[in-house]
Order: sequence, then structure tokens, then C-alpha cells
Amino acid sequence: MRPVVPEDAPEIAEIYNYYIKNTVITFEEDLVNPRTVAERIKEIIPRYPWFVWEAGGKLAGYAYAHAWNERTAYRFTAEDSVYLKPGWERRGIGRRLLERLIEELRRRQIHTLMSVITVPNPASVGLHESLAFKKTGQFNAVGFKQGRWLDVGYWELILDARESGPAEGVDR
Repeated sequence: MRPVVPEDAPEIAEIYNYYIKNTVITFEEDLVNPRTVAERIKEIIPRYPWFVWEAGGKLAGYAYAHAWNERTAYRFTAEDSVYLKPGWERRGIGRRLLERLIEELRRRQIHTLMSVITVPNPASVGLHESLAFKKTGQFNAVGFKQGRWLDVGYWELILDARESGPAEGVDR
């Protein structure tokens, strides 16, 4: 496992495009190109972590966090994304990536981590709940992809149990 670098963009695009094309796990419908992924990396990594899992010189998966909402009061809440290359599931890679992401978000004083999951998706739900995420809600028939209406569940993990705000000096 290591932090993402812009040169990972082609392999990340390949992994993500599989899910765009073949599943309802992501609501994106247009395939992404490496340039688009490189731009996303550049936008995300100054504020949020992004890790990749490398095996045999190739990427087997990745996990990153991004803004939950752009309003400033949400600045201590992030959303996670975890994707594995097909064939690399059920090896503990997704869990290790998400654990490392959580550890780094705590270090960066993120208070709450959200996960938005198309349901049903037992693998993603199981991964998140195994790391103490709690389901907090569900919106029904909010996405339409591959000819059907899709539901989305929301899971959260409180990373910092303090009731007061963040430590002094944390940027807006």
C-alpha cells in the first residue's frame, strides 16, 4: 500500500471504468479517461488521502476520501470510496485500504466519515459494518442506471468522539 501518484491514473481509470460499465455501484455512466482521473487526484490529495494497493507491479485497488459536501460547515466530514480490480476481492485488500484511510483521516482531524452505498451491495455493506460504520438512512429510487431505479444507503463512522470542535488552528 502506498499513496497515489498521478502516474497511477491509467490503472485507476481501468479499474473504475469496469464498475461504471458493468455495475450500479457507481452512478457515473460515462467512462473516465486517465486525464480525468489525474485531475481528480490533483484536486483531492491536497486535502484528503488517497491510497493504492500494488501487487506484482500493478494496481489491485484503491481507496480515497473526498468532500462530503462543499459547504464550509461540513469541512470535518468526508466520504470514502473503495474500488478493487475484478478478481482481487475477498483478500482483505479493501479492508486494509479502508483501515489506512480511516487512520489518516483521524490524523487530519476529520470528525465523521460517510459512505454512500448503492443497495443491495453486501460486500461493501459488510466491509463498512465490519469497521463499525452504522447505517443512518436510505433513499429509495434516487438513481437510474442500467434500466432500473436504485436505492442508496448512508453509513457513517464517527472518527473523533469529542463533543467540542476541532483543535485550535485547524483550517476552514
